[in-house]
Amino acid sequence: MSSSARPELPPSSIPIFTTVSSYREWRRRAYDERKSVGFVATMGALHEGHLSLVRRSLAENDLTVLSIFVNPAQFAPHEDLATYPRTLPQDLELLTAQSLSIAHPSSPDTSVTRKASALFLPTVSEMYPSGITQDVGVQKGTFVEVKGYGHQMEGKSRPTFFRGVATVVTKLFNAIEPTNTYFGQKDIQQALLLRRLCRDLLLSHPDPDHLHIVPTARDPADGLALSSRNAYLSKDGRKFATTLYEALRAAQSAWDEGFSKAECVAKAVQVIETKKAKVKSDGLTVDMRLDYVELNNAEDFEVLGVQETRRGNDPVILSGALWVDKTRLIDNIILGDANRIIG
Repeated sequence: MSSSARPELPPSSIPIFTTVSSYREWRRRAYDERKSVGFVATMGALHEGHLSLVRRSLAENDLTVLSIFVNPAQFAPHEDLATYPRTLPQDLELLTAQSLSIAHPSSPDTSVTRKASALFLPTVSEMYPSGITQDVGVQKGTFVEVKGYGHQMEGKSRPTFFRGVATVVTKLFNAIEPTNTYFGQKDIQQALLLRRLCRDLLLSHPDPDHLHIVPTARDPADGLALSSRNAYLSKDGRKFATTLYEALRAAQSAWDEGFSKAECVAKAVQVIETKKAKVKSDGLTVDMRLDYVELNNAEDFEVLGVQETRRGNDPVILSGALWVDKTRLIDNIILGDANRIIG
């Protein structure tokens, strides 16, 4: 179903599919034509981070599909589902503007231009035929949980989050049937958990080797990790939004110098406390509250011991979350050999 069949949708040169059945008709043609399909899952409010994933897909696939779906199952009852930014007209403009020229497969001296091929824009009822509520205790229907890997890091602060993510992404993979799919490093625990999900559920579209984790897109001016939630920041809050990344960089330097985990975390906390003191001395009202800074094994997310130090080049996830007023910011750095994870 294209946008022309749904007058309430913004005009778009990209086909928009609002049902699984209509999308699958399109997907069958791609199968028949032996074309690869790259997939980028989003909740909309697109920014350069999302677009970098789209461009990666354009470079590596014949066709590229993007989904926009604000998933109720990954928001706890007290979280910002109702106010999460929804910017479909602007999203379509940004998506339509993405293009990439590559050498023609059968004629290297000429080029072809790839653009996004389709947008999957399902309703809540399409994605949750049995209905959905944010209260996990009264939910009915089928849900997916990756046991033992979702209670650390982000899962410790958001205990129902990864159940909601695993459920909706399994549904999206079943609907889209991507050859390759792309997730950002900013949500590193989510991306690694989904790669494990592909392996544990024996998925073929994608298989775990074709779930790609792309380095975090950052503001070129100050290094802030791009996020749809950055739009919530006040003018003064934005000035201090890089505090978490600066804290993680300080911990990274300490780790590289051979300090223990406890000492690295202390270095990060010190950066945050220094910034909080500057807020006060500048007479500002920005409220910064640290949720966590932690170092976790990249394989199973288990917390490193307080006295652990660098162990060769094994990848370790240094991550954190910081509230800046009412906006919760997350970020991470991969210590050790990031190439074992990213790519």
